Amino acid sequence: MEKTEQGPWRITFDTNPDTCNLNCIMCEEHSPHRERQREKNGEKKSHRIMPIGLIEKVVAEAVPLGLQEIIPSTMGEPLLYRHFDRIVEICHEYGLTLNLTTNGTFPGKSIEEWAELITPVCSDIKISWNGSSKEIQESIMLKSDLGKMKKKLKRFLDVREKTFVETSHYCNITLQMTFMEANLNDLPDMVNMAIDFGIDRLKGHHLWTHFPEIENLSLRKNSDSIKRWNSMLETIQEIAYNNPLANGKRIILENFSPLNPKKPETLIEDGVCPFLGREAWINAEGRFDPCCAPDAQRKTLGYFGSITETSFSSIWSGTKYRSLIRMYNNHQLCQSCNMKKRSL
Repeated sequence: MEKTEQGPWRITFDTNPDTCNLNCIMCEEHSPHRERQREKNGEKKSHRIMPIGLIEKVVAEAVPLGLQEIIPSTMGEPLLYRHFDRIVEICHEYGLTLNLTTNGTFPGKSIEEWAELITPVCSDIKISWNGSSKEIQESIMLKSDLGKMKKKLKRFLDVREKTFVETSHYCNITLQMTFMEANLNDLPDMVNMAIDFGIDRLKGHHLWTHFPEIENLSLRKNSDSIKRWNSMLETIQEIAYNNPLANGKRIILENFSPLNPKKPETLIEDGVCPFLGREAWINAEGRFDPCCAPDAQRKTLGYFGSITETSFSSIWSGTKYRSLIRMYNNHQLCQSCNMKKRSL
């Protein structure tokens, strides 16, 4: 099928945002703080599940526009999505790669079964990981078991290497974390642990303070916390430089950038959005979203349409979305976004 390069290169589908087997304290949907908010407000937890037909519809339309990669839910645990195996089939059918974020528990199948299924089609697998010690990891990602996660990761990496030898397809493995006070002093040990495992990349993002209870964990809350973050960066970079991986490369440290104490709300001066005009999000009900900001915040950017009511291309090329691309820096959310890049 001919590709015209007019659409997004990647689309994220919120396949099952309400389904997860962990309760990470910073998670927009599954934090115990969110549960307490629901109880206080008399809300019931929803159970949104994206119909697989919606994914099939969007992919069929977006591939001729240049789609190269898809991402299943990054809020719930995507490996618990009932149609996950079908997503893998769709990738094979259209020659797409899969980009996966998982919490590292690998539920429902053996670790070898999961690795054999996804490493041949994944470009990158981001495993959520927030501490090198049992105390830190399990106090942030509630219900996780660091010992089991380490054993599963080693076995997963063994299959990844086997897949590479047999197919020449290399699946990048990333440990992905949230930068916060609770794991700041653990960062050197996190880097060393990732290097010891042979991880390709350690990626992080600064905390979204969804709840009042975690505002004190933000490393952007005051000049003192910003200075401590900035002083930690030199130590981390030195560890990465002086300890190459077994393959001779150095681990990639992503988003380990200094903060400006005078502008704590701004992560990168004159940063640019890496998503608008390049990627798209479809929520569980079919709503088109322009980025991965928390749901309440991204709604402030406007309503652009639903895939259940119109075509993907009509939303992508529509005047409302094109206007956002031109004027996004007028929005407070975009000005303080923790996902902006120095350049693209």
